[in-house]
Amino acid sequence: MVSYIDVPVAPKAQEARRTESIKLYGPDAFAGMRRAGALTARCLDGVADLIRDGIALAQINRFVLDFAASHDATPATLGYKGYQYACCTSVNHVVCHGFPTDKKLRDGDIVNIDVTLIHDGWHGDSSRMYVVGKPKRAAERLIQITHEAMMQGIKAVRPGARLGDIGNAIQRYAQSERCSVVRDFCGHGIGQVFHDSPNILNFGKAGTGPELREGMIFTVEPMINLGRADVKMLADNWTAVTRDRSLSAQFEHSIGVTADGVEIFTLSPTGLHAPGIALKTVPA
Repeated sequence: MVSYIDVPVAPKAQEARRTESIKLYGPDAFAGMRRAGALTARCLDGVADLIRDGIALAQINRFVLDFAASHDATPATLGYKGYQYACCTSVNHVVCHGFPTDKKLRDGDIVNIDVTLIHDGWHGDSSRMYVVGKPKRAAERLIQITHEAMMQGIKAVRPGARLGDIGNAIQRYAQSERCSVVRDFCGHGIGQVFHDSPNILNFGKAGTGPELREGMIFTVEPMINLGRADVKMLADNWTAVTRDRSLSAQFEHSIGVTADGVEIFTLSPTGLHAPGIALKTVPA
């Protein structure tokens, strides 16, 4: 049976931990998430200026480190379960958790940059797709579809809806565009804990799962493939790639359930939701 915990006042950072109960936050928490989310969005905006043919992924990692240090923030991935980088950089057929190594981006590549900054104890978690030069039409289409799949999932969020409504909206849209939804990874509760309850699946049946209530805070982050949904892990035990080497894309926002709908904490302040691609949201 699903249980909920009211958290009207933010707990001390050392007391924050994952629980199996779903946390319901108050105004102070939403204010903290706005600040953390806005900072992460600004960081991802800054990444856009770096994306070009020949840049090494390690340079992006250095930018995130420097940005965090200059804004009194900490990259949540740095040291998380042994992960040694300030961000994830997933290129072309890499689904998620790609290492920002000395590998260089090349014209036509697409890359997901995933950043989580901890600011005043709150986690702002977001990722975007970037393109290097002129993408192929199939890559551009995949990015459009993935962003819209995320937005369709977010549109399903409101008090009284069910978690299954989010995944169902994502799955229906992606499959209607002849793309597949990765099932091995999902969104998650967030706040003062990096990965908290509940899990937010990117597929599912409408009207099922726990009820969405005002005060819930979580991420929506679909990963969509042009080919089959199957993925495999590389030997580093972090990097996931498509088994058929088809292109993969991902977007992620941190959001909160409000009294009458949803608030997105990680919107780009300058509209750079997918640098290099003009995104158009399909009407509900």
